[in-house]
Amino acid sequence: MADIVGNIVSLDTKEIVKILPHRYPFLLVDKIIELDQEKGIIVGTKNLTINEAFFQGHFPGAPLMPGVLILEAMAQTGGILVHLKGNEGKVAVLLGVKEAKFRKAVKPGDVLTLKATSLHLSSKGGRVAAEAYVGNILVAEAEMAFALVDHNQI
Repeated sequence: MADIVGNIVSLDTKEIVKILPHRYPFLLVDKIIELDQEKGIIVGTKNLTINEAFFQGHFPGAPLMPGVLILEAMAQTGGILVHLKGNEGKVAVLLGVKEAKFRKAVKPGDVLTLKATSLHLSSKGGRVAAEAYVGNILVAEAEMAFALVDHNQI
């Protein structure tokens, strides 16, 4: 259930799946812990356990979260921010990724904190600066662009 304190909103998984079309194993945001639409900031989390399907094959004996899935988790978080700018019935679809950098490995047991800050939002889409952290350590960053499309068109 959505929690609201001032301008800050948090969303649980039930609220997230009302916004994102993703489902297991591709839903990569467990919770939104901060959403301030006035400031254009969203912060989500993904708890990573050894039971994640991707850890079984990437890499056996030394499991790492694939970088492309870290980008996907950041994109899902940013997509929620773009969607919530008053776009009922629309889904934010990733259009592009610029300046992506991977800085540290993400392993089982880590909690991935996903932050997106709006750079531009409109009724047609938007751009965000996205970052992923484990604790206080920046593990990945990118600028991402989204288009808003009707939910029934995907």
